[in-house]
Amino acid sequence: MTIRFPFSVNRLFLACMAIFCGFMLHVHPLMAATDLDEIKQAGVLRHLGVPYANFVSGAGDGMDVELMQRFAAHLGVKYQYVQTDWPQLVGDLTGKRYQIKGLDVVELGTVPIRGDVIANGMTIIPWRQKVVQFATPTFPTQVWLVARADSPLNPITPSGSISQDIDKVKTALAGRKALGKLNTCLDPSLYSVEQAGAQVILFPGSLNEMAPALLKGEAELTLLDVPDALVALQKWPGQIKILGPISDRQDMAPAFRPDSPKLRAAFEEFLVTLKQDGSFRQLTEKYYPFVFNYYPGFISDTR
Repeated sequence: MTIRFPFSVNRLFLACMAIFCGFMLHVHPLMAATDLDEIKQAGVLRHLGVPYANFVSGAGDGMDVELMQRFAAHLGVKYQYVQTDWPQLVGDLTGKRYQIKGLDVVELGTVPIRGDVIANGMTIIPWRQKVVQFATPTFPTQVWLVARADSPLNPITPSGSISQDIDKVKTALAGRKALGKLNTCLDPSLYSVEQAGAQVILFPGSLNEMAPALLKGEAELTLLDVPDALVALQKWPGQIKILGPISDRQDMAPAFRPDSPKLRAAFEEFLVTLKQDGSFRQLTEKYYPFVFNYYPGFISDTR
């Protein structure tokens, strides 16, 4: 016996199916683009970025913007910039929400995947290595302690030992207010800043705003990494000074999902060609002309 639904029910069923199919067609490129083959099929590389220093300017250019644009062209797909923010950045790549407790990472649930690669001067730090796969480093960095030019504190004299230099710099922290940024490379807990006697102020704004906050007198000191400090020195000449290092040498690199090994491998091959033909050095010099004064061999170091 054939059961026939009333016309209104049939029509409702068909309408729901049409909406469902339309939804699947709409989200398919976002849900399916997990690795290289799917990204090529979708025809677009989604670059996740946070406006930061000269990596992502927010005006459509920057070192990492150009790097990802060239990578997309190398893959034969369109480039799409997807702006995000530091608290959501890793989750927008992996589709998971995290809580960071020191060096531990706790998964709290799922979120939509919004991009295929992170590239915005992202520092390789231990907790991030647990949830993403970093590429070969594309920029050298370090965390420095920075003061206003009128501060009574003076830059240290380098000893030739980074560990000794860090110890000297930390003596300047005792009893002073110092800005840091939670869950970033400028997180004071990564460098025992509070244990050194500093009054830590966790900055609520963006990383780009930390140097201006220092100049406004919101704290006596701030942590800055190399690229942001170089930008600040150019932007406010004679108004800040670098006291010395708070961390060992670090590196920045694009980050990929663990389930995107082919995409990461394609980027590695692409980066090698850029370094071999000199394009990568030219790109670096365009946005950070003074970096080679501090790290003259970093490109050869990271091949």
